[in-house]
Amino acid sequence: MARLIVNADDFGLTVGVSDGIVEAHSGGIVTSTSLMVDAPAAAHAVGLTGEHPALSIGLHFVDDTPALDQPGHAAGEFARQLERFRALMGREPTHVDSHHHVHISRMSAFTPLVEPLGVPLRGDGRVRYLGAFFAHPQPGVVDHDRIREPFLLRLLGELSGDDGFLELGCHPGRVTEELHSSYAGEREVELATLTGPDLAARIQALGLTLASYDDWER
Repeated sequence: MARLIVNADDFGLTVGVSDGIVEAHSGGIVTSTSLMVDAPAAAHAVGLTGEHPALSIGLHFVDDTPALDQPGHAAGEFARQLERFRALMGREPTHVDSHHHVHISRMSAFTPLVEPLGVPLRGDGRVRYLGAFFAHPQPGVVDHDRIREPFLLRLLGELSGDDGFLELGCHPGRVTEELHSSYAGEREVELATLTGPDLAARIQALGLTLASYDDWER
């Protein structure tokens, strides 16, 4: 039976986003999240984690500047953000991913940076990543049906025969004035879907067991 990790990106982006992620965990199917250590509401997000010990917390690396491809820059910036994560959380991340997936095209640079931690790096093959639960399938296209329950259950139903760990990426949140993002109202649609009545039971009926990165076997 496959084990499904439901990971919310952008923890710490704003107070509203962080509150929405915690709401999607406590009242829905989110089991994991990824912290933006330099974001304005990072400290607020960390403060929420004490009341939710079952929520696994990873590092959401953020750097989409041209400098990312300069020699040594990725390593130095990753080390700095990792130390910031440790200072905020008092422990290691349970997994690593990145904002706008900047590491995916740079796996050869990021894999050795994450390897000493012994945790999954999104896209490294140890946990299959599902990114289709997203309302912007391509630039300039907005499709809210892709973040509603029928689409989600169809997506997961196609994976019911898989084994091992899967990660469903998501971006729930509460929209407030402090949020400046092209992905805004969509976050509340995702939140409503992820906290839908009986959703966890319907996912289990597909042959999937909800899990978190704390459950991933190191």
